[in-house]
Amino acid sequence: MQISDREPHERRWMGVGRSSRPDSRAAAAEAVRTARMGPDPKLLVVFAAITHDAAAVLAGVTEAAPGVPVIGCTTHGEIGPGGPADGTVTVAALGGAGLEVSTCVAEDVTGRQADAGYEVAGCVGRVGLPHRVLMLLTDGLVRDQESIVRGCYRALGAGVPLFGGAAADGWRMSGAYLFKDGQVLTNAVIGAAIASEAPIAVGVSHGWRTVGQPMIVTRAADGRVLTLDDRPALDVYLERLDAPPEAYTDPAAFTAFALPRPLGVQRRSGVEARNLSTEVDLEGRSIGGGGAIDPGGLTWVMTGDEQSILDATDSACQDALDRLHGQEPIGMLTFSCAALRAVLGDDGIRREGERLDRWAGSIPYAGFYTYGEIARNHGIDGFHNQTLAVLALS
Repeated sequence: MQISDREPHERRWMGVGRSSRPDSRAAAAEAVRTARMGPDPKLLVVFAAITHDAAAVLAGVTEAAPGVPVIGCTTHGEIGPGGPADGTVTVAALGGAGLEVSTCVAEDVTGRQADAGYEVAGCVGRVGLPHRVLMLLTDGLVRDQESIVRGCYRALGAGVPLFGGAAADGWRMSGAYLFKDGQVLTNAVIGAAIASEAPIAVGVSHGWRTVGQPMIVTRAADGRVLTLDDRPALDVYLERLDAPPEAYTDPAAFTAFALPRPLGVQRRSGVEARNLSTEVDLEGRSIGGGGAIDPGGLTWVMTGDEQSILDATDSACQDALDRLHGQEPIGMLTFSCAALRAVLGDDGIRREGERLDRWAGSIPYAGFYTYGEIARNHGIDGFHNQTLAVLALS
């Protein structure tokens, strides 16, 4: 358990609870009761291991906090005080008179990702306090996640920051689940407009650096890059990195080689990282991940190491907290990438958790390892891979 040390008369609060009980309903109820540390709860955000029974998790949440709005998802690991964990139910609770929350959902999003983003952005119009953010939870197995973000931009413009993540299923790639009140959903997008009397801030950073000259995306479709510089994308990518011969022909070897070497995509805010999909296309020689990469765009191969990734953890936390403009934070949500977890390994994510603990200090924080991160303060784009996204509330 971790709660903010703000004085009891303060109007806004955040609490975090975590349970490692094997019984899904009991674990969820225990986590909610621990997280619910103040009056007037406005939102419960549930992060559940894929090994838990999703319906039982929601039953436990309802038992412990009937009538409180609920969103959440399954994970590739849960983030919270004390470090990363597997097999838990971790819950963040937000409440108090100084917060407003409105939630909504779009279903059957495949093939209409942009429209789904536009739909869920509508919940922002139902909150009135001056500081607002739209939080998104998406199905991590849906392609072209960038179009969801662009749909939100079409509805909101650049004035409302975005924060979120893509539900995961522990690398099974068979079914990630979203939670919306009593429903368990797939192929959906959940939006939660959070508004506050005090500043809300989004920070984002990755630890990757570009290698060599840029490549031009000459053909792309359905979240995959088909050709770079008018040649098969997979081959151009591997050649740039002087990859071993087996990476050209063995899917497992390609995945192992590509995981710590994301593709960099030029955006207005800088070069963003895209991990390469585990759906290796040796026949068509294409590469891809969860986000759209438009024809004509510039890309780079990228590299990094544990130190650069952990430095990015510091940068994302500092970025978010600095954007509160001196206001005391009441809590943070922290979404990191499943691919980063694979790159860092168990010891590395423990050190990542230690960095988060130091930045949080006495305030609560929670999150999960995602199949893609969403963070945008300005501009049209905001889908990331191999990145840490932080939401700080004051």
